[in-house]
Amino acid sequence: LLAALLVAAYHYGGRDGEISQAWGTSPAQQFPFLSPLFAYGCLGVQIFFVISGFVICMSGWGRSLRAFAASRISRLMPAYWAAVLLVTLVFALPWVVYEAVSPSDALVNLTMLQEPLGADRVLGVCWTLWAELRFYALFALLVVLPGATRGRVVRFCAAWTLASVIAEAADEPLLDLVLMPEYAPFFIGGVGLYLVHRFGHDVTAWAIVGVSWLLGQHYAVAELWHSGGEGFSYRPSLGIIAFVTLGFAAVAAVALGTLRWADWRWLTTAGALTYPFYLVHEHLGWVAIRALHRWLGLPSWSVFLLTTGAMLVLAWLLYRLVERPLTPLLKRSFATWGTRHTP
Repeated sequence: LLAALLVAAYHYGGRDGEISQAWGTSPAQQFPFLSPLFAYGCLGVQIFFVISGFVICMSGWGRSLRAFAASRISRLMPAYWAAVLLVTLVFALPWVVYEAVSPSDALVNLTMLQEPLGADRVLGVCWTLWAELRFYALFALLVVLPGATRGRVVRFCAAWTLASVIAEAADEPLLDLVLMPEYAPFFIGGVGLYLVHRFGHDVTAWAIVGVSWLLGQHYAVAELWHSGGEGFSYRPSLGIIAFVTLGFAAVAAVALGTLRWADWRWLTTAGALTYPFYLVHEHLGWVAIRALHRWLGLPSWSVFLLTTGAMLVLAWLLYRLVERPLTPLLKRSFATWGTRHTP
């Protein structure tokens, strides 16, 4: 949830674009002292990818391909479908100034495959889900299908690391599409941290983590730092490296059991809110900020907090009304699909 809130801070106060239309001016003017800090919030996505590497390796261990696919589909799709429909409906309202995507593109978005098909996105954040899907596919085919073992996971990490570097050097679009060189180190680093968690301190696992951190900070700096301070590209490279390091360190603390003492019940709910909050906060946040700030005239800080709080409440409603009933239903349906008529 902290990573999701970092991303929200970036979308509300650390970048330009449509959010400037919502505020009426640049967020740099709304939050002159904190906007440079909010700009680092986009690195919450890289932290997500490290977490994803850890969690997917954990959830795929010992599972069949069918069970793994059922788990991923049931986890991702209910809240995603609800968010796509909700944002499409809100943007279709006559008083909302943001343009809705075409009906055809909105329907394509329900597949989560709009990125490769070139359709307009309903949710701005869904590009990260396309990266997640490709990671799931690689892990499912190369680890889950043959059966997860320590040796197989180590070889998977080594092969993907080397292949992604070759893809970067080759500058071949198909290789980039499949191997995701700019994001691979974060997924691989999370997988390496799960090996540490499962098998204890190990030179090979820590080498996977270390190489992934070194490559990950390189890609993050290359993507987010630009000379000349143009636009919102004013993040010093040392700050980018520090945020990437904190992300790896946070997941490492979980892997090593350092945070085992933090077992409060409310953390489970906070974790459950992360995904639906991430899905709805950006585009619906534009609408809320415009209404609260430009129509009602509320001050920037109260609008920031009220919008974030409203998106958390909406995330809780999606969790209770959509995810909790539909996730187990979908999981059972996909887990048993095709087995009832097997002779």
